[in-house]
Amino acid sequence: MTANPLPPFIQPGERVVLFDGVCKLCNGWAKFLIRHDREARIRLCSVQSDEGQAILQWFGLPTDHFDTMAYVEGTELFVRSTAVLRILAQLPAPWRLLAGLRLIPRSLRDWCYDRIALNRYRLFGRYDSCLLPDADHARRFLHE
Repeated sequence: MTANPLPPFIQPGERVVLFDGVCKLCNGWAKFLIRHDREARIRLCSVQSDEGQAILQWFGLPTDHFDTMAYVEGTELFVRSTAVLRILAQLPAPWRLLAGLRLIPRSLRDWCYDRIALNRYRLFGRYDSCLLPDADHARRFLHE
């Protein structure tokens, strides 16, 4: 039996957050991760990038609209509230403690997540195009 191949652009052991690169809330989340993931465990990837599009396609997700953040660990994909909680579990305290919210039933967590995700442009705004990472942060993003 052979091991499952990894999604494109993802190396063994990498953890990758796929986020909407034009969403101001999502960009704020990416900046939060860069600031608090001091061990650089998590890589970032805009869903609008070539790499993001290839990963979405590999998992069979839509490539023309994206209503949730996704988190990839190896060949596993996590979305919505489960993705957020798995990411928080990778961060140092006090953020790691928030991962305990996984005890709340997923249907309730996802309902709350969806209220924000589906209204994120109206609530937080959007950029006209994807923001490019600062030179200091470029190593945190997936590249060909």
